Amino acid sequence: MEGTIWAFLPAIIAIALALLTKQVYVSLFFGIFVGALMYASGDPIKGMFHLYQVMSNKVGENTPIIVFLVVLGILVVLMQKSGGAKAYGDWASKKIKSKNGALAATAGLGCLIFVDDYFNCLTVGSVMRPVTDKYKVSRSKLAYIIDATAAPVCIIAPISSWAAAVAGELEGDGLMVFISTIPFNVYALLTIVMVFTLCFLKFDFGKMKKNDVIAEKTGDVHAGIESDEHGEEMYQSKPNGKVRHLLIPVLILIACCIGGMLYTGFFYNWETGEIGNKLQSSNVIEAFSNCDAGMSLALGSTFALIIIAVYYMLSKVLSFKEITGSFTDGFKAMVPAILILTFAWSLSGIMGAKGGYLDARAFVQKHLADSSFPTYLFPAIFFALAALIAFSTGTSWGTFGVLVPIAVAILGGSGTMSVLTVSATLGGAVFGDHVSPISDTTILASAGAQCNHVEHVNTQLPYALVVAVIATVSYLVAGVCARFGGIVCCLIMWAVALALFVGFVVFMRSRAKASKVDQVEEERAE
Repeated sequence: MEGTIWAFLPAIIAIALALLTKQVYVSLFFGIFVGALMYASGDPIKGMFHLYQVMSNKVGENTPIIVFLVVLGILVVLMQKSGGAKAYGDWASKKIKSKNGALAATAGLGCLIFVDDYFNCLTVGSVMRPVTDKYKVSRSKLAYIIDATAAPVCIIAPISSWAAAVAGELEGDGLMVFISTIPFNVYALLTIVMVFTLCFLKFDFGKMKKNDVIAEKTGDVHAGIESDEHGEEMYQSKPNGKVRHLLIPVLILIACCIGGMLYTGFFYNWETGEIGNKLQSSNVIEAFSNCDAGMSLALGSTFALIIIAVYYMLSKVLSFKEITGSFTDGFKAMVPAILILTFAWSLSGIMGAKGGYLDARAFVQKHLADSSFPTYLFPAIFFALAALIAFSTGTSWGTFGVLVPIAVAILGGSGTMSVLTVSATLGGAVFGDHVSPISDTTILASAGAQCNHVEHVNTQLPYALVVAVIATVSYLVAGVCARFGGIVCCLIMWAVALALFVGFVVFMRSRAKASKVDQVEEERAE
């Protein structure tokens, strides 16, 4: 079954079970087991052996990310205990005078933290939850805003772990090619437009609207749905906490993570996989392109934790005992996210998103390489394929690794059509990752908002689909217009995308007004 379409069956089973049963852990584990059983030709003993083998490999490969998550959990607890989070919430509550302001501040903070999506999800959630709760914003909407300003922002930020990952898959000056794809990334950019439209125009529909109405009327931000909270609010905050006790640690963490990226970018040798004394990069841009994102975040967050701990002790905010006592609490807070990530990584591994085991990558490569589709359809085709693979495997980065080299091989490394197709691939991968229940970013957005994970997936799906449909139509038009050159193609593509988006917004708002009129008439009739 290796290298066939059956390689996608484990993900289909896991996703279907997760949506039907609402039990994410069991569903993911069962999907992994089915994949291992397929690889073992039906032998359950060998299947379990392969299951734990791939799980062990994936956990080992991603140990730096796990370390980063644990350290981030510890820092969140420390910020809570120091009183900094509460002080910031009190300050923001005074400055932010409306629900729209709370939503816009959340989206703005998400856009500012562009270094890494993991860091984005957990930091924005922990900082803005008290503010959005005050204005009765449903946790599902908070989770959507966090998720929609994580990967979509990182994929258009030249200085980010995502830029480094993509640049590594491109030929020549990978980072410059990546930068050239940014204006064509309709899904990522239009998702950010959608978020701010949601913030300022009260643009709600579907299950998200129902949840927000419940939160507004009853104050129940979970809308009656069992949440994934882990008791973070039970930590006793210091009564004399200051805003700086939150802002300074966050700035330290950002600075250390960027420093970690620069360090590994300058000294990390991709051939040996080791840190050496010899410079591997000649400038800062090249260093970001060459960095090891996972190791950078682990190193940066560890040094940040040490510096922040010293800062809290010197400021007499927390004692050494209180700081070390937070380590266990921080680890506990991250256990659910780490558990789901472990299963999601293992599922991607058994499917062979990057090769091996059921080898989904070989299936995609074979059928794309032999395709005879017209060139102008390639952007839309690659967008759809990237979305499908990322949704099934839960990984954008794995999707980049599968499709970007194919796109470059078929179309070459330069030219408008090549840049357009690579950009469509990146956007499609972000969309698939955005809506997949087994995506690490989706999981962490749920954790950051402390929102029920399956509820977050269900409520954000309609919003992401609207943008994805518009992006697909735009790429079809752009494919036809690519022969006119990059600037003209980009302008026409965005004219189509914005026209469709504005038309959709106007249509939905007119429906909402009509619905209100009908409701008023019914109330009068009664």
